[in-house]
Amino acid sequence: MLNEELRLTLQAMPKAELHIHIEGSLEPELIFELAQRNGVSLAYPTVEALRQAYAFSDLQSFLDIYYAGASVLLTEQDFYDMTAAYLRRAQADNVRHTEIFFDPQTHTARGVAFETVINGIWRACQDSPVSASLILCFLRHLSEEEAIATLEEAIPYRDKLIGVGLDSSEVGNPPEKFARVFERARNLGLHLVAHAGEEGPPAYIESALDVLNVERIDHGVRCLDDPALVQRLVREQMALTVCPLSNIKLRVFDVMGEHNLRRLLDAGLVATVNSDDPAYFGGYLNENYVAAFEALPLDRSHARQLARNSFAAAFLEPEQKRAWLAEVDRFFSEAN
Repeated sequence: MLNEELRLTLQAMPKAELHIHIEGSLEPELIFELAQRNGVSLAYPTVEALRQAYAFSDLQSFLDIYYAGASVLLTEQDFYDMTAAYLRRAQADNVRHTEIFFDPQTHTARGVAFETVINGIWRACQDSPVSASLILCFLRHLSEEEAIATLEEAIPYRDKLIGVGLDSSEVGNPPEKFARVFERARNLGLHLVAHAGEEGPPAYIESALDVLNVERIDHGVRCLDDPALVQRLVREQMALTVCPLSNIKLRVFDVMGEHNLRRLLDAGLVATVNSDDPAYFGGYLNENYVAAFEALPLDRSHARQLARNSFAAAFLEPEQKRAWLAEVDRFFSEAN
């Protein structure tokens, strides 16, 4: 059982969030509100009926309902409202900086303009006291040609992006499928990240590193299946954006007590804690910290390490990174 002092520390400590899909922060209440505003018909009669449908057996069953929920997003104001709601929760969780994933292909396939998507999300980020940057994710179940077309569509908005990522169905869609679009993004000066080693094997982590040249691995929990890969990740100080509640909800681990977060830290890996798709997986960032610390042998020193890792792994200017790392250190020294 987590003692109250540690719980309060986890909630109050300054932190960054590096793995959050903004469409996955769309709560059932807001889905219904936007559906009503836009005249969209939903398959669920009530908010509670929709929430009851959040019973996933695997990544694909989650994605099916995730895309259905996104169908209510039609106007720039919809994307603004969704993003603003997440950022309010992030601020309440003492998140200082967040790097937000968004999936333009989910929306452009429905006839929503790329401009509508990015401008709504961007405007909400500018209006929040939380520092927020945007990472455009390609849907890996679609073709690389479609990803390249999406990247070209994004070029006029290059100043609003810090990077590109790769998400959606991992199994059967290895990173190397997207080698050309990642090379193009790198030539544009964008940071590169990719989901790998969640449901997919450790080999996907290796190809994300070797073929895509990513700077951060999203999830990556399967790395412990390959000791040589672990050594490499430690040597290169390659950060992993771990999502504890997501991993339980999608059956990567059966129960939180089996999660390997502590083992990742013990191995010297730069693990971070994140919420992934918080509306669907049972909690925002602080709830992920609390759930992990309740179930695993983690203590105050691990809390400090995870907070530091979150800023160390962020795509921030060195001066800003140093300032937030110093804030973490002050927080923990003053709390003694």
